[in-house]
Amino acid sequence: MDFWQVIEARRSVRRFDTQRDVPPEMVERLLQAAIRAPSAGNRQPWHFVIVRRPEVKEELAAAAWGQHFVAQAPLVFVVCADPDRSASRYGRRGIELYCLQDTAAAIEHILLAATALGLGTCWVGAFDEGEAARALDLFDTLRPVALIPIGYPAREPGGRTSRRSLQDVVEYV
Repeated sequence: MDFWQVIEARRSVRRFDTQRDVPPEMVERLLQAAIRAPSAGNRQPWHFVIVRRPEVKEELAAAAWGQHFVAQAPLVFVVCADPDRSASRYGRRGIELYCLQDTAAAIEHILLAATALGLGTCWVGAFDEGEAARALDLFDTLRPVALIPIGYPAREPGGRTSRRSLQDVVEYV
């Protein structure tokens, strides 16, 4: 798939083929894509936790207010921000904004790379950060930003949902 095909093909997937695992070499490729994301001042304030253990995936699904598909995926990437890495150069703005922008860029790289590899993903932002951090026994310095269940889709993803027109979202100055 070329870049534009990947952009068009990417969908949120919430049903996974539970009989197919994601091989370690694909996980490595996704991580390599993630760390190539842009980063303010090259601080790279991201940290990735790869979850395969069923009991931990269940805890993450509970932290995500019962979004059970999180636990049904073969693996879950938990993308965390390390605000202190950004703060060391940018102070408060690094904590409040740059570490989140940087991890969001890494998340999008993961989503697009997974699509290119034929995998399905869903960016889950609706979860209790404290519960997710406890489930993973994270250091206090790390903030979970997204849960990304990853696996082979159980079925072909549906059509694209409508998008606002360019006239509605663009202003030329």
